[in-house]
Amino acid sequence: MRKLVCLAASLFLLFSCKEATPPQPYGAVPSERQLAWHQLEYYMFVHFTVNTFTDKEWGYGDEKETIFNPTALDCRQWAKTAKDAGMKGIIITAKHHDGFCLWPSQYTEHSVKNSPFRDGKGDILKELRAACDEYGLKMGVYLSPWDRNSSVYATPEYLTYYRKQLNELLTQYGDIFEVWFDGANGGDGYYGGKRETRKIDNKTYYDWPNTHKIVRKLQSEAVMFSDAGPDIRWVGNESGMGSLTNWCLLNRDQMYPGGDFAKILGEGHEDGSYWVPAEVDVSIRPGWFYHQTQDSLVRTPENLMDLYYSSVGRNSNLLLNIPPDRRGLLNERDVESLLAFRELREKEFSAELAKGKKVTASDCRGKAFHSSNINDGNPETYWATDDDELTADFVIDLGGATEVNRILIQEYIKLGQRIQEFSVEALVDGEWQKVVDGTTIGYKVIRKFPVVTASKIRVNFLKSKACPVISNVELFRAPGA
Repeated sequence: MRKLVCLAASLFLLFSCKEATPPQPYGAVPSERQLAWHQLEYYMFVHFTVNTFTDKEWGYGDEKETIFNPTALDCRQWAKTAKDAGMKGIIITAKHHDGFCLWPSQYTEHSVKNSPFRDGKGDILKELRAACDEYGLKMGVYLSPWDRNSSVYATPEYLTYYRKQLNELLTQYGDIFEVWFDGANGGDGYYGGKRETRKIDNKTYYDWPNTHKIVRKLQSEAVMFSDAGPDIRWVGNESGMGSLTNWCLLNRDQMYPGGDFAKILGEGHEDGSYWVPAEVDVSIRPGWFYHQTQDSLVRTPENLMDLYYSSVGRNSNLLLNIPPDRRGLLNERDVESLLAFRELREKEFSAELAKGKKVTASDCRGKAFHSSNINDGNPETYWATDDDELTADFVIDLGGATEVNRILIQEYIKLGQRIQEFSVEALVDGEWQKVVDGTTIGYKVIRKFPVVTASKIRVNFLKSKACPVISNVELFRAPGA
């Protein structure tokens, strides 16, 4: 009898929901290129240059091209590893601060064309493009704005040089999904033999708006990363930690690469005028480039799992650096840890408990926005309340006592990021127990909590800038916790 009453109540809520129009977008919203970027979630960084052979992190710019000689370079191994690890793409340091180019740039002699690699005929960007295509991966490029080799760095002439190189990368290597602009700019260097310190005003020197126009023209679907975007922002640290409060919004107009904005970049701006979500960049080793002395210091699968929760689980994408060794291969220790991390991740999220379960909500905007949309497996459907309902909740009926210790929540970000505060409760032995406190959600949050045996889970939206719009909720019982 009780089941019939619950079923009747659920049907009443479903059919009593009025016809309604969709909510209007609230605040800044993501572009199509940003939406595609959000969905990637996890991809590989590859730091590789003369530093790999000099055992340095930052090359001075005076390195002989002949030092660059990977003996067994295989971009297919990189791509296969990325694919097997569950990554969606690879971003490569086409040129780091030392100025050495991994492609045969026609604008400098400091490149692979003057190295023993492939008898001076090599092009790592070309090989990586083919490998990414073979394994169905996206490809991105890092082009350091600082160049310690260039004799014209810190002069107006350098901008022309830099943009010509950017043009090469964006026209010769197929579709690029992300262009990475580092914030390290100016200091001591070789500078064509001058061996001096050159400083620039990084607010104005690079004339970034006009450089951005080149990317928009040549690779319209690519997102651009820097400390302040324009599309993707740095998370403010290199430790792999996203902020628990993480707005995809940023007031970027007064910000620039290399500025002192780390404290701002973690959380973003609640009232930000632009959609500029955070990317977490972190290395699997203490350094960004390969050093044999760090072979015993590769992050464990368990540590990588922690990084996943503190990045993807906190509304950020994870860009994980795996540096090739002097052979030009990803080291066996790194590969072993990466693949074991994938196994851990798959076990963690193997038992989804919420899909298809009955959901009831405190408010229903209309039939098209019913609470059952949150667990129907369709990212394009969502639950929404009336415009004037800024606080609401929904209850997922698990159908009986069920162990649970993870929750994943996603807003329908095409309409903006709205939630300011939420909580999660579990119904245990007839009493509601709070298991999660939270602030922002955005594209995705994943929260861990101690195992509870619950018959229902309630998600409360306690504060919101506009009516809640939730596209997906998943529950899990992760093992070993």
